[in-house]
Amino acid sequence: MMKKIATGVLAVAATTALALSLPAAASASSYDYSDFWGPAYSKYNLAKAHGWVGVDWDHDQESNTVYVKGRLYDLDDRTYKQGGKCAYVKFQTSDFDYDWSTVYAEKYCGYPGYKKISFSEEDVYSVRVKVCQIGPHSTHAVKCGPWKYLYTAESE
Repeated sequence: MMKKIATGVLAVAATTALALSLPAAASASSYDYSDFWGPAYSKYNLAKAHGWVGVDWDHDQESNTVYVKGRLYDLDDRTYKQGGKCAYVKFQTSDFDYDWSTVYAEKYCGYPGYKKISFSEEDVYSVRVKVCQIGPHSTHAVKCGPWKYLYTAESE
């Protein structure tokens, strides 16, 4: 019985901690669209990212601004000599002509911690994220997870 109570208390504490840790903007209702995203993982789950996306459309519904916030986690506890790598996240957006471009990328080396993610982009049709690993002195990401779509204008 005591074990069940302790488990319940821990679950409530974890849920509360998650809600308090996400960006304040995520709770605002002034966005035309907003949602939580993630988690997105690298291959073998050694890096992770999650967060929130919000979209504001102009008065004529012809252009928008997308806001993305979140956290990038380094989950690889191996030393670099043992083959350990850093966390890496890459965001791409497509415009209304469906042309994709990288708009934000971040690297974080610091098991077991995280780094905050925050950016905005204008005139966005779709946003996607990919989480990978990368060597501490490398510029080439490896062990990437799949693309995860955070927002598409047609989904509104």
